[in-house]
Amino acid sequence: MVTREQAWELLKKYNKEPFHLHHAVTVEGVMRYYAAKKGYDPDFWGLCGLLHDIDFEMWPEEHCIKAPELLAEIDAPEDLVRAVCSHGYGICTDIEPQHEMEKYLFAADELTGLIGAAIILRPSHSCKDMDVKSVKKKYKDKRFAAGCDRTIIARGAEQLGWELTDLFAEVLEAMQSLPDPDELDAANGIGA
Repeated sequence: MVTREQAWELLKKYNKEPFHLHHAVTVEGVMRYYAAKKGYDPDFWGLCGLLHDIDFEMWPEEHCIKAPELLAEIDAPEDLVRAVCSHGYGICTDIEPQHEMEKYLFAADELTGLIGAAIILRPSHSCKDMDVKSVKKKYKDKRFAAGCDRTIIARGAEQLGWELTDLFAEVLEAMQSLPDPDELDAANGIGA
């Protein structure tokens, strides 16, 4: 099995921007939280979250296509490679999320970005004092975090068989379980 240390070193090899590293550890934390809540292996789900954008920074035009080659450097198992590639379903790959973990990764990825953008604007710089109503308001405002594709978030909820509000609540709850962004970055040596 791939260790977190191996995954982190590989991620840092191909990702230098603090924003991308922060996003990776945020999605890792969300995936670990959800796996533990649902009775799955948090280490495996966390690795999938950590490595999901392994190729995005250096090869954005080959996102989810270059990933298998990079993940081979750490002998990533096929189910991890498949999960990483499936989060680009309908965007840059035709690998459809099938396992609940793959569906959750697809659904949570874009939404963590939207919530993360909202955190930056909050006086507390935290989501711990945020509620689902706030997330819903930001989601509906197309000018806010315009780079976050709302159709991907909606498709993710649909794949899970959830209402959007349920997805908002689940991802927000998972993000609230994590350290605040500055603490999360410090713990991982991001921006140091």
